[in-house]
Amino acid sequence: MADMTQTIAQLKTEFTGLIGAATDLRGLDDIRVAALGKNGRITGLMKTLGQLDPQIRKETGAALNVLKDEIAALIEKQERALKKQALDEKLATERADITLSVRPERKGHIHPISQTMEELTSIFADMGFTVAEGPDIEDDFHNFTALNFPPGHPAREMHDTFYLPDDPDEKGEAAKKLLRTHTSTVQIRAMRSQKPPIRIIVMGRTYRSDYDMTHTPMFHQIEGLVIDRNTHMGHLKGCLMDFARSYFEVNDLPVRFRPSFFPFTEPSAEMDIGCSREGGGLKIGAGSDWLEILGCGMVHPNVLKNCGLNPDEYQGFAFGMGVERIAMLKYGIPDLRTFFESDVRWLDHYGFDPLNRPNRATGG
Repeated sequence: MADMTQTIAQLKTEFTGLIGAATDLRGLDDIRVAALGKNGRITGLMKTLGQLDPQIRKETGAALNVLKDEIAALIEKQERALKKQALDEKLATERADITLSVRPERKGHIHPISQTMEELTSIFADMGFTVAEGPDIEDDFHNFTALNFPPGHPAREMHDTFYLPDDPDEKGEAAKKLLRTHTSTVQIRAMRSQKPPIRIIVMGRTYRSDYDMTHTPMFHQIEGLVIDRNTHMGHLKGCLMDFARSYFEVNDLPVRFRPSFFPFTEPSAEMDIGCSREGGGLKIGAGSDWLEILGCGMVHPNVLKNCGLNPDEYQGFAFGMGVERIAMLKYGIPDLRTFFESDVRWLDHYGFDPLNRPNRATGG
């Protein structure tokens, strides 16, 4: 027992010195293995306990367990000290860049609606048209009455029109307000505020209570108006034929006009362009099919009267079309609703490079 006690004391002294002198974690781990590993010296002594008398085995086992715990505690303490020392040295000598990496630059795109409206403005500007604007919130007179809509017309009903709370007018009477259902309201304002000749196009947002693949509650329209003394149907047809062939970039684009009805024009017509639907696709300018793109006609005499113009002295024509619709036809966009879903992936696909996009100046 005396020899074992001396051996235990010697091991404690030896390993305490080795642990205190360890300068790196690898060396410290070697000491741990030498003392407490499977074949370590303290482990080896633990294996000889079975050869001792019970009383001596009990005392020696307790002493070896104490030594094992002390050596393990010293190793753990020295390990913490060495890790702290290594960290302190690293902090003193190294510099970490904690700034975020540069984010990839996202290239913006021109929305197809903006591109189309710019194209339309350019085409009609070459014909002498100027751009006119008006408010989105209108009254019943400018939106319906002045445009020769009778009181019971379906377009006045709630299922088509977004009405706002009544607002008293200058006389204190309730004036019905609404979100304009077409940009024709600006035509009325132009005819009531300026004298002929008038040659304007109007582009902007319009609102109707519809929502499906080809209708949204808000959409864009472009309308044109020409008022003069000698304007006739031939001028209307020539203007729109030149527009369609320029916009769709087909010099011999087939065009036809079909009789129709609109309250604000007489005679009225729908304009179709030639196309092909073979193979499930749509090709503008080829084939034997026809595709409607806009409505038009000569301004109704009642509209001229409502705007203070003498229909015996002045006449003119008007036309209108959906901006999204002709953009969908030209650029192959299948669903109207995607124009307003703010999906940057869609814009990456259908949008236009701000510095390299189709325009009449470059012929692109």
